[in-house]
Parts: sequence; C-alpha cells; structure tokens
Amino acid sequence: MTLDWSVIWIHRADLMHGAALTVLLTILTMTVAVPAGIVLALMRLSTSKPLALASQCFVEFFRNLPLILLVYWAFYVMPVFLHIEFSAFTTGLVALCLNVSAYNAETFRAGINSIRKGQTEAAIAVGMSRWQAMRQIVIPQAWRRVLPVLASTWVSLFKDTSLVSVIAVGELAHVALQIRSSTFRVLEMLTAMAVIYWLMGYPQAKLVDWVQKRFEVKE
Repeated sequence: MTLDWSVIWIHRADLMHGAALTVLLTILTMTVAVPAGIVLALMRLSTSKPLALASQCFVEFFRNLPLILLVYWAFYVMPVFLHIEFSAFTTGLVALCLNVSAYNAETFRAGINSIRKGQTEAAIAVGMSRWQAMRQIVIPQAWRRVLPVLASTWVSLFKDTSLVSVIAVGELAHVALQIRSSTFRVLEMLTAMAVIYWLMGYPQAKLVDWVQKRFEVKE
C-alpha cells in the first residue's frame, strides 16, 4: 500500500475551514444552551406546576433522543410538519442546542439543589424575595459548582459536532470525508481528521482538568 500524505497539505485550506466551523458550532451552541439550561432549570424548580411540567417534558424528551436522530428529524421532518426550513448549518445548530440545553438544565438543577435550603430561608428572613435570594445567593454558588461539568460538556460537544456532517454541514468531519471520497485517500484523511481533532481537543481537556481543580467545591 502506497501512502500519499501530501493530500493533507494540498487540502489544508478546506480542512482548516472545517475545523473553524467545528469551533463555531460549539461556541454558538453553548452560547444558546447555557442560558437556556438556566431558564429550564429554574422552570423545573418553580412552584408553578405548568412551568415545571413544561420544563420536565422538554428535558426528558430531548435528553433521551440520540443526537443523530434529532439532527435527522430537524433536517427532514421539521420542514414537512412545521413548514419551517433552515439551512443545513442552522438545522445542525438547532439540533445541538436542543440536546445540550436539556443536559445543561439538569446540570444547573443539580447545582441549585446542592445549595443548602437554609441559605435561601435566611435570605428571605432578612427581607429578600425568593427571586432575589435565588439570583444573588443560590445561582452564584450553583454556577461555581456546575462550571467543571459545563467545561466537560464543552469538550464532549466539540466532538459531537461531527454528527451534523450527515446533513452536509461543512465542518471538519464532513470536509475530511468529502476529500477522502474525491482522492480515495482513506487512511490519510481519517488520520488527518483524528490528528486535527486531537490537537484542538487536548488543550481543552487540560483546561477542563484545571477548571475542575480550581473550582472544586469541598463541603
């Protein structure tokens, strides 16, 4: 078997564009999914039963669907039933946001529930409203507790963006597979894809390790 690694250099611009799109998908998804997760968590913890039920239904539905199925559903089914049609990139972004928001909601809910209720009761006793106590006391502490988990979610999401390549979103995995198909250089392109993912993912994994040590909460 003859290997031709020059194919990677020849298509370097396409690979870098795909890598940039991978990073963009990750950033945009977390930009939406973090505040959405906070809102869903607060709804789930609300004393309003309709709000709590709506949040529970959303989380349990989107958290338990395989992401690849959600991507296909958003791309092929949503335009037919809801008469809403997005570009492939937007469709992939919507699917990622729905899935990650559901996971983030449970992360934030666990973080909020880990704060002792006595702190909220004490804040209310000194004249704060329940919302003020939540905003000024509970959420800041919960944020510190869930930050390491969110950092891990970021790294996982970074790799999961490759799933949107099935609907022709031109991120790294899609670009590499396109080049592989046109050059017939399977080993070289899959190796290049793996190396690029590793080079981008390893520093992030090390950053997550630092975040976990830096923000570790010990009772």
